[in-house]
Amino acid sequence: MKITGAQALIKSLEMENVEVIFGLPGGCILPAYDPLLDSTIRHILVRHEQGAGHMAEGYAHVTGRPGVAMVTSGPAATNMVTPLCDAYLDSIPMVVITGQVATFAIGTDAFQECDTLGITRSVTKHNELIMTADDVPMAVRQAFHIATTGRPGPVLLDVPKDVLTNSMEWYWPTDQEVRDSLPGYRPNVKGHPRMIREAAKLIMTSERPVLYVGGGILKARAAAALKELAELTDIHVVTTLMARGAFPDSHPLCLGMPGMHGNATATTALQRSDLLITLGARFDDRITGKVSTFAPEAKVIHVDIDPAEQGKVRKPDIPIVGDCKQVIEEITKEIRALMAAGELQADISAWKSRISGWREQFPYTYEPSLPGDALKPQFCLEMLRDNAPEDTILVSGVGQHQMWSSQYWRFDKPYTWVNSGGLGTMGFSVPAAIGAKVGRPEATVWAIDGDGCFQMTAQELVTAALERIPVKIAILNNSYLGMVRQWQEMFYEERYSEVYLSPEVPDFVKWAEAMGCIGIRVDSPEEVLPAIEKANSIDDRPVIIDFRVDAREKVFPMVPAGAANDDLLLPESQMANKRFLQ
Repeated sequence: MKITGAQALIKSLEMENVEVIFGLPGGCILPAYDPLLDSTIRHILVRHEQGAGHMAEGYAHVTGRPGVAMVTSGPAATNMVTPLCDAYLDSIPMVVITGQVATFAIGTDAFQECDTLGITRSVTKHNELIMTADDVPMAVRQAFHIATTGRPGPVLLDVPKDVLTNSMEWYWPTDQEVRDSLPGYRPNVKGHPRMIREAAKLIMTSERPVLYVGGGILKARAAAALKELAELTDIHVVTTLMARGAFPDSHPLCLGMPGMHGNATATTALQRSDLLITLGARFDDRITGKVSTFAPEAKVIHVDIDPAEQGKVRKPDIPIVGDCKQVIEEITKEIRALMAAGELQADISAWKSRISGWREQFPYTYEPSLPGDALKPQFCLEMLRDNAPEDTILVSGVGQHQMWSSQYWRFDKPYTWVNSGGLGTMGFSVPAAIGAKVGRPEATVWAIDGDGCFQMTAQELVTAALERIPVKIAILNNSYLGMVRQWQEMFYEERYSEVYLSPEVPDFVKWAEAMGCIGIRVDSPEEVLPAIEKANSIDDRPVIIDFRVDAREKVFPMVPAGAANDDLLLPESQMANKRFLQ
């Protein structure tokens, strides 16, 4: 069957069970948009290419399936660099298709030509320039295979215009043909049996163990396996920013988020442990603080599917390269076998008692508003949390509101938390929430944003309104770039350089209405609940609540950048008791 390269591209996406493409057409990719008219694939027209990338990420976060974005060449491709880098750092499966000038024009500085492969090579798991129409099906199959296996990540296909218009004989590669075409790509999913046995023995003999869990647990669909291991061994679990929901916050063994803005108990448990059972985490600087001072007495078991992570930051005593789910299940089997053979687990009761004491003395806390005081952002989050429908998905931007979201929300199920962790992309929240709602239309999706973040990508709410994607946005509006202001106040002698935003411009309610959304402004604590209830009752269009919150509020605890975790700063009401964190 003779078809064009463009038809082969869309047919290949259909064969990969793609449900939706987020994109925006332009000259070089235009031939691929024509067969979309006859396709089963839904296309969502964005207002900026960056929005398409973040929507694809949000979709992938909540479904586990690769998000797909399609844009044209030149500036459209460069607008996609930020989402690609974001997905690369957070291991999000994504396939991006970019148009390119015709093959005979490459290298001539043709209109809207750029070296997309060169620009994106360092922020993709794989990228490829397709040079003939005949190569399209195999390139698409390879892209989805690479994006979703091993450590997930973004893959980019750059498709010249004449490749789309030329003809080819349709075929669909088999799984074996795809594997044979990638001889150097063989992700190791099965951990080494000897390392697994050693890990089980070390867990059994540790007196101060902690399960240090990262986003790799979610990528491996390993939440149930993690829970079984934690309950079998009675070991506490800390969940990094990217792992929130991987272990239920309501579980008595859950300590929550550690690190720069994590809770004091989780951070201190890592510091004082004698064994870090590291599962799908990468010893990010926001967790370790000053690396040379991090968990000085701890041995390390490090399970990760990416061999490049082993020893990159902290040298493990037992490195295990493999899929988290499979490795955890094997470790659990080994521990059960040891227990069945009569081996006793070390007494961890004193350690559990210490942790219990820390939890009691150092909860998250803030000073509530007094009559006439400005609205507290933490209160807004607590009210949103307590009135959210079951299985609500929470999406955040980046900054203070992101940290408060992780701190004050309760995540009891996996894949209900979407955020930009590694890259810290302001503007992520609105488009990612739209993508999440497309992926899980039955779920309520709340996005928490700051007024700075919101102004970067808010135009995508036009997309949401016209496509009938009823997301809900809560803006914690303090008229500042809040996290930068906090640093300037604490470390730059209150020299507030270029962080003040206008309290009145833009008018977010009018802006919301202009974009086809419902806008609500909240100025006082008594207005918070009615606004949330109204937002939750609306399900036919997006809703934006402008919470006017106190700019003086800071995120605590806090480990200053470059400092040791032992130097964490606590709220003023807790600093006098900091000596008990030893």
